This record gives sequence, C-alpha cells and structure tokens, in this order.
Amino acid sequence: MQQDFILVRKMQSGDEAAMDIFVRKYYRQILQYCTYHCPDREWAKDLTQETFERFFRNLAGYYHSGKALNLLYTIARNLCIDWGRKNREAPGGEREALDMIMADRLDEGCVAEIDDKIIMETAMKNLPDELREVVILHYFQGLSIRELARILQIGLPLAKYRIRKAKEMLRALLGDVE
Repeated sequence: MQQDFILVRKMQSGDEAAMDIFVRKYYRQILQYCTYHCPDREWAKDLTQETFERFFRNLAGYYHSGKALNLLYTIARNLCIDWGRKNREAPGGEREALDMIMADRLDEGCVAEIDDKIIMETAMKNLPDELREVVILHYFQGLSIRELARILQIGLPLAKYRIRKAKEMLRALLGDVE
C-alpha cells in the first residue's frame, strides 16, 4: 500500500515511468476481472484499457486513501455494467456451433475441461447480478470480504450474506447439472 502511495504521488507529478509500473502491476488483475464480465477477449482488453484511462484522467483529483486497486475495480465494474447493458448475449446457436467445431479438434480431456467451464459459466449467469459480482470479486479475484464490500459500497454483513447466498445457489445449480 505504501508503494501505491508513492506511485500515485509520482504519477500526479507526471512521472511516466511510475504510470508504466502502475499499469504493469494491476493490468492482469483488471483484465481478468473484465474477462469474467465480458466473454469477448478483445472487448475485455478494451474495457481494461478504458479503466486505466479513466483512472489517469481523474488522477489529479485522486486522494490515495487505501488500495488504488479497489478504485480500479470500481471503475472496471461500472464499465462492464455499461458494456453489458449495450451488448446482450448473442443467440445460443453460435455457441453450439463453436462447441461442435472445438469437440472435433480437441482430445477428451480438453473437451471435459471446456464442458466444466461452460457449466460454471452457465451457473454463474443464472445468479442474480449482485451475487455474481461477489463471487467474481471474492473467489476469482481473491479480494477479501471487506474489500469487496468497499468496492460494491455495501455493508460487511450484506457482503457476507451475498457470499453465503451465492454459494447456496451455486450448489443448487451445479447439483442439478451433476
């Protein structure tokens, strides 16, 4: 956290090397987060770049009060929500055609892994947005409950409740599949 404070100060004074270090430090995590919300890898990269652009655009007024990563997640979350509103899921026929092509080219182990990923993606899509978000932030991004509560601007008890509820729903959804 002290390192982020120093980086922010340097970036605010125009140090481009500090900006480069900052982007390299957090790019992978923000890209991974955007990829969970946006299945198109190129769009996820665009959303990630836009996240950093918005962060740097407002850098002059930024007051470092904790983790800069939390602010990046908040910006990325808002961009992903906007993207999701504009780009609703494509028809299922395209997914089925892709699955058939991939099944012809891959061995059984890879197909099983892809099947597991599709099952998990389907289960995640069946979660309400607020539950899907806590699962992504806590389990896939590795944030603490306290950090995700801060990002989502909800209380700690509500964050804990949403995690518990999401786990229950995923168990029910995945239990039906197995």
